Amino acid sequence: MNAQQPGAGAGGGEGAAGDGKAPEGLAARIAALMPRAKADLAELVAIPSVADPRQYPPEECRRAAQWVADALTEAGLHDVHLAETPDGSAAVLGHRPGPPGAPTVLLYCHYDVQPPLDDKAWRTPPFELTERDGRWYGRGAADCKGNVVMHLTALRALGDDLPVSVKFVAEGSEEQGTGGLERYVAANRELFTADALLVCDTGNAEAGTGTATVSLRGLVNVVVTVETLGGEVHSGMFGGPAPDALAALIHLLATLRDPETGGTRVQGLPGDGRWKGEEYDAEQFRTDAGVLDGVPLTGTGSVADRLWARPAVTVLGIDCPPVVGSAAAVPATARARVSLRIPPGLQAHMAERSLTDHLANAAPWGVRVTVEPEGVGEPFAAVTDGPAYRALDEAMRKVYGKPMALVGQGGSIPLCNVLSDSYPRSEIILMGVEEPLCLIHAPNESVDPAEIQLMAEVEARFLTLFGASPR
Repeated sequence: MNAQQPGAGAGGGEGAAGDGKAPEGLAARIAALMPRAKADLAELVAIPSVADPRQYPPEECRRAAQWVADALTEAGLHDVHLAETPDGSAAVLGHRPGPPGAPTVLLYCHYDVQPPLDDKAWRTPPFELTERDGRWYGRGAADCKGNVVMHLTALRALGDDLPVSVKFVAEGSEEQGTGGLERYVAANRELFTADALLVCDTGNAEAGTGTATVSLRGLVNVVVTVETLGGEVHSGMFGGPAPDALAALIHLLATLRDPETGGTRVQGLPGDGRWKGEEYDAEQFRTDAGVLDGVPLTGTGSVADRLWARPAVTVLGIDCPPVVGSAAAVPATARARVSLRIPPGLQAHMAERSLTDHLANAAPWGVRVTVEPEGVGEPFAAVTDGPAYRALDEAMRKVYGKPMALVGQGGSIPLCNVLSDSYPRSEIILMGVEEPLCLIHAPNESVDPAEIQLMAEVEARFLTLFGASPR
């Protein structure tokens, strides 16, 4: 990929903290800490911290939170404690003051994880860190416990040479999207004030390319229900004139896609956005996404356009009779969960209205359609011309040997909008250890340990450079 530059010069060498140069032997320090990083990650991955009490006991998330708190205390942070947020999850908070007049950096991550989904699809136990072919496998190994370990490794490597004031927050329900930390930040703004906010829940465009994510798509989720009959009836006796709810739902969902290209088509939303940053090679995308041979990509335009600059609809699930156990009956009702990702420039509530109206107006054959909103999240675009981005680019040049790449992200992180609204003068940076081969949210999630090592060094160098940057 061709890297973009936010405007920094070449990276500096080793030196004394406080002069803009990293402590002597920083890379060697971090390399020596990698066995400990692996041991830490193994302990964290072993805790099934899925923040859904319907699937896993809440005590597991509390256990993971306490593990993070204990590790941060050992790494030198002060007053590390668990704070209950409005959704009942526990955020881990801590801080450490820097030299007088030093800028403040907030370090963010989350310790909760996605459920493992299909256990049979995993080639290794999901909650046991397993090394295979040079990668470390396990649920949360990359998203986001790998970033927890990255923070710890950077802080340990700097030790007493910390040139900035640090605030730390680890979220406990990010994957569930229940908004606990967002509401907690809004009610406690003074706790999270910082000059630079490092939201470490993304990663690199590819392994070996230092990257900052500067754009996030917003999210609209709805549940659409189709009703046609008072109850199921025998398909032999009534099929034909009796309206089939499942067939109607299939017809309705098909209107969300262009029949020729498969691109998203929602009435009232533009579908021709253009991405102005880093491109994404189509063949690389096919490999990263696991697209089957002979199956074309959907939509038109560049991959980056479709990923980061245009709305994208996905049918996440359908409730209807399963194939095994189905009866010879006309379905009376069927429903689907529909997700719409939206790029910066669109408002989530406007997009929700467009999606709802589209589904209601496209109902076939006079069937009854109900659309229930589940939630929305606004898109986010970072401002990249400040001293924090210049320091990060310099750090990445030093570590990776090339300028920092700037990419978008198809996922949504609602916290970024809360931080942007709460601290409009702060620089928000999204980075981390994840890259496409990590398969986050899917079976067989893994992390490249080299990315933990390199990104820990990037973070440590960034803290040093940012501490010395003029403001």
